[in-house]
Amino acid sequence: MNAIATTRPAPIGSLADTVVADFIRDGAHRFAEPLDGDACGKLLADIRATRAFDRNLFLSQAEFDANPQYTGVNPRPGRNLLEQFERQLGFVEKAPAIVEAMTALLGPGYEILNKKVVCGVPSSAVPAWLRERILGNPVNNLGAYVRPEYRDVTYFYGIDFHQDLIDYKAREADFLTLYIYLHPVGLSDAPLYLLEGSHRLGGSVFPHDLTRTGDAAWRYRNGEHGEVKVAQRILTGATGFAGMWHACTLHGTQPDAADHERISLRYLIAKNGAAPSGIDQVNATLRGPLSLSDTRADLAADGSAAIRKNTVNQA
Repeated sequence: MNAIATTRPAPIGSLADTVVADFIRDGAHRFAEPLDGDACGKLLADIRATRAFDRNLFLSQAEFDANPQYTGVNPRPGRNLLEQFERQLGFVEKAPAIVEAMTALLGPGYEILNKKVVCGVPSSAVPAWLRERILGNPVNNLGAYVRPEYRDVTYFYGIDFHQDLIDYKAREADFLTLYIYLHPVGLSDAPLYLLEGSHRLGGSVFPHDLTRTGDAAWRYRNGEHGEVKVAQRILTGATGFAGMWHACTLHGTQPDAADHERISLRYLIAKNGAAPSGIDQVNATLRGPLSLSDTRADLAADGSAAIRKNTVNQA
């Protein structure tokens, strides 16, 4: 495994130039300085005050089996915990480095498509019957098993390498993901695993064709669009760590191995206008498609998992 620090030597040139260059080369950028730690701590405390992140989150086996629902279980407008805390989010949305980076990549009229709280659920909080049922699933989004009143947060117990394009059929990759850790995240806290350079092959259908070739190294194939060797980076970081990546960059997490939940913020932010911007420069370098009519092949008709395969757990 290859854990990375949250800081790098100061780059030459402006932040705007650096983020565009990083996206062209790696499909990702990690901010050198964390966001406001006090603001992170206050928001984290307020989020944790809304519920216990333990087994009480979940339906019983009998309750779930009586009426299984695999779709419509994620946060949505009117059922999104962050809507309660809009006034506290300026430390992210107005942070000078964030604004400069987004403007460089997406143009001055960029828009927030989606923002939510993401929780990596520790094993101790997942009921035994549920752990057995989801073992080996590529996408362990636990929303289907969570009590309806708590579905204003996205809960994961590991998710295989994927692109965020997965949720946007037929949409061009004109958006990026911004991720913020609200507390320190180490190797046992379900840190994000990111495959640098994987964006170069454009969009591909999940699950992806990956072969491990060495310590922190993979070969990624995308059919007729070829293959690339990519480096695995594990995004550990302190409170306020912020990173962002292209919609075609592969990333995932292993299950939370700590004794506590991992709580983070996830933003999807898009270009909003026809004027050229940094993301256009990035996309011009890609060898594969910028959009897909179908994005995944792992689900049955009812939305349940149809395959048992998970690559990131081999990392």
